[in-house]
Amino acid sequence: MNSNKGVNVKRLIMVAVLAALSLPAAGVQAKDKKPPSSAEEATLMAYAEATWHSFELMTNKKTGLTSDNVSAEGVTAKYTSPTNIGSYIWSALSARDLGIIKAGEAEKRIKRTLKTLATLERSHGQYYNWYDPDTGERLRIWPANGDPVYGFLSTVDNGWLAAALMMVESAVPKLADEAAEILDDMDFSFYYDPAEKQMYGGAWTEPPPNCSKPVGDVWYTCHHYGTLNTEPRITSYIAIARGQVEPVHYYKMFRTFPDTCDWSWQEMQPQGVHRTYEGVDVFEGHYTYRGMNIVPSWGGSMFEALMVPLLVPEEEWAPKSWGVNHPLYVRAQIEHGLQEAQYGFWGFSPSNDPAGGYREYGVDPIGMEPNGYTSDEERTTTDYGFDACRPPVAQAPFGQGVVTPHASFIAMRWAREAALANLEKLRTTFPQSYGPGGFYDAVNVKTGQVSRYHLALDQGMIMLAVANELLNDRERSYIAPALAPVAPLIGKEEFTAGG
Repeated sequence: MNSNKGVNVKRLIMVAVLAALSLPAAGVQAKDKKPPSSAEEATLMAYAEATWHSFELMTNKKTGLTSDNVSAEGVTAKYTSPTNIGSYIWSALSARDLGIIKAGEAEKRIKRTLKTLATLERSHGQYYNWYDPDTGERLRIWPANGDPVYGFLSTVDNGWLAAALMMVESAVPKLADEAAEILDDMDFSFYYDPAEKQMYGGAWTEPPPNCSKPVGDVWYTCHHYGTLNTEPRITSYIAIARGQVEPVHYYKMFRTFPDTCDWSWQEMQPQGVHRTYEGVDVFEGHYTYRGMNIVPSWGGSMFEALMVPLLVPEEEWAPKSWGVNHPLYVRAQIEHGLQEAQYGFWGFSPSNDPAGGYREYGVDPIGMEPNGYTSDEERTTTDYGFDACRPPVAQAPFGQGVVTPHASFIAMRWAREAALANLEKLRTTFPQSYGPGGFYDAVNVKTGQVSRYHLALDQGMIMLAVANELLNDRERSYIAPALAPVAPLIGKEEFTAGG
């Protein structure tokens, strides 16, 4: 840690030992927390400054498009997505607000990106999933291996880009019209299935080789985003708030799958009650993990549950649902890493795999995916059985845990001391996990192997988390008013979470 930031490293290491086991209590809201200490502020600013540098490395100066990732050697990926572009936009706003760059530079950077966005090839108002960041051309051949790229319009990726554009409308008045012109074409009813009242995962504009559902001139995915506690709900919030999708959509998503034997492929039988909202019979189910009743995500990963509240004050708008669930979810991740698996570290979320490639990581018992997002390289799953329908499976020992730093940052709202202690312990135990661009993407905490890449998505979550923590949720304030129509909708719900 830089001494000129006033950070006492020895003190932080001592805090790490004590705070690593400090777990957030259920129902604790961000507004109840103490403000960061001067040492914490200095640490977070140092992290933000380094993280912003990674965006300087990843972003093409001519197009304003950010590559998906950059290696420790400075090699940038030759592809980018709408989410990557959105991550850069809100990171530029965060860097401006934190004083890392001047307002004029932020405006210039965002203006360049908007200018390029206005020229990119689109369909039905939606952006394709992959572009060349150096030219803005839509990718039809994958750069790494020459495989064909079928034109895909992603529900969730377009949602995150739209969120960034909505932030610009409020945060940079000089660019509001340019952002609005792009945003106005992004009608998310395009992805909505009125029969199921759920969103498709996306649509191809040409016949794909895998499963698809042809409708008109596109081919929708065979699956819907049917699970509530996942990151695509940002798209649902935007679509509902902008009047593009009926509010009932929110209550047609699963809190858990049903608790009957024909759903016994789940690794845990949910418990819960039925309640009615918007005329919909909702099974308010939960999984029970280590004495905590939690509404699971799809895979048990941190970003599925906690990326959305980086921008949406869910715990304030819905204190009886998200306000209870989010801190429990963080606590479950901490307890898994420190107590159940005994890795000595925590924070499991999709990231680069230190062994190569990209993988989904999570805490299997708080995820609905039957094959599990696991916390280790060995893919060790947990199966609690399903009452009389199916017996449990003996738990295998956990192996080489893989921790990603962004998971700690986005948990910070509910467990700041534990998050900072976890990050400091990663830095001191594995010095190779941190570089000029901040934390590298993932660490195998058994072998010490590090994925020495910075990913735009993960770095963007870090920038938002730090800016919100230090600036009293300023980044949230840019978009929350526009999403306010969903507040009374989600505020009426009561999860069966607790513990």
